Amino acid sequence: MTAQLTTELAGPPPSPGIFDELSKREIRRAMLSGIAIPGYQVPFGSREMPVARGWGSGGLQATLSLVGEDSRLKVIDQGEDAGVNASNLRRLVAAHAGCTEETDTRSADIIQSRHRIPEQPLRDGQVLVLQVPGAEPLAGIVRDMDEQRRMHAEADYSKMWVRLYEDIVHNGLITEAAGYPVLVEGRYIMTPSPIPRWDVPKMNDSEAITVLSAGREKRIFAVPPHTRVVPLTFDDRPFEVERTPGAACRLCGSQDTYIVQEPGPDGTFSAWVCSDTDFCRRRRTGDAPAAPAAGGTAQGGTA
Repeated sequence: MTAQLTTELAGPPPSPGIFDELSKREIRRAMLSGIAIPGYQVPFGSREMPVARGWGSGGLQATLSLVGEDSRLKVIDQGEDAGVNASNLRRLVAAHAGCTEETDTRSADIIQSRHRIPEQPLRDGQVLVLQVPGAEPLAGIVRDMDEQRRMHAEADYSKMWVRLYEDIVHNGLITEAAGYPVLVEGRYIMTPSPIPRWDVPKMNDSEAITVLSAGREKRIFAVPPHTRVVPLTFDDRPFEVERTPGAACRLCGSQDTYIVQEPGPDGTFSAWVCSDTDFCRRRRTGDAPAAPAAGGTAQGGTA
């Protein structure tokens, strides 16, 4: 009886591969702590991965901790499923966990992403894992880590507001682009990974769980479903997304998705295409919603 109980408590036997079960449990516990306290950075013991830190090791560990044999995994790199980084990570996880590889955002259970949130509105039951190269939003303001922790503990973000104000004074606008700082549930300031401004509004009141994992800095933080995520702005300086008036995707004609410039045969950037290749493909076949997830309008970036 005792031996049977001990076996049940131990859980399934460890599977061979790149990540052991105890490490997965530790990361899942850190995720649960992050979900319980939205925006709070939870430390974890980041393991060595077959990718260098700074190239998605944190996101890879989070995904490996969540994925199972019955999971459907989608991995994108700047919105693209077929990118080298996305394809290699997807094959690596599928080979380790035995899960199904997926490119349709609607069918995926777990979506690991670098630099983008899909245009398809995420649903209840999905988990979005964002790779985070820099977890600390105060790093560019205060270098001392003890002072950073104090500021978070006391919600003392006055220096962040001063920095944004000085940016407006010097440049006429807030120049922060990727990783625009947000206030989560009125308490913690968080960096939403290097996603473009266009994707920031999608985090607010999302139906999916968002997990942000920084392997190099050994921090995990999360945004549970239906959480208030607000970009830092002033009353007289409303939040704006990237804009390129008149630009549209050359493939689907979209003007309400995030588009990037595409290099031509001569190396010049003249055409625009959707960053989210899956959504663009389904738009062309009439299999995408008329309105994408909440974002901006007439935007553009540079690939």
